[in-house]
Amino acid sequence: MELAYSADFGEVHEAVRARLRATRWWPLLRWSAYGACVLTVLVSVLALLPPAPEPGTAVLLVALGAVAVTCAELVPWATARSLYRLIGAQGEARAVVDEDGGRWTSRDTETTIRWALLPRYVETPRLFVLFTDRTSGTGFAYLPKRGLADAADADRLRALLDRHAARA
Repeated sequence: MELAYSADFGEVHEAVRARLRATRWWPLLRWSAYGACVLTVLVSVLALLPPAPEPGTAVLLVALGAVAVTCAELVPWATARSLYRLIGAQGEARAVVDEDGGRWTSRDTETTIRWALLPRYVETPRLFVLFTDRTSGTGFAYLPKRGLADAADADRLRALLDRHAARA
């Protein structure tokens, strides 16, 4: 299967979000930020109660909780933005996926990844996102469906991925 495509920020963002959802640490980190925000709001309410209300402390605590949630929500966007700048600078990319694995080629790079390094994948409405093994880190590669020659190629690519990788 051969795909040809140029970088699209929406696709890179979707791939990063899929990768983060597939990790064990990301949901924990994200919900911890929300938990910290709830905790700061509760402590802020206590800081406003008599006998010695402290509105300055309450505002500071709520702001800290909001910062924690904002930072957690910006991680996927900031990561995608950084990757998009790197990938986009390479111009059009070509990917060839076959029984051996995948080969990605762009203006200045050529990368080959065997199936042993990408044992899992997930399909989104616009992409196939391939993941590294949980023990080897958080690497990924993505294949945009728009890069396929025709709609039937998506089914062939899905069948190829099913033979060599497990759905995450």
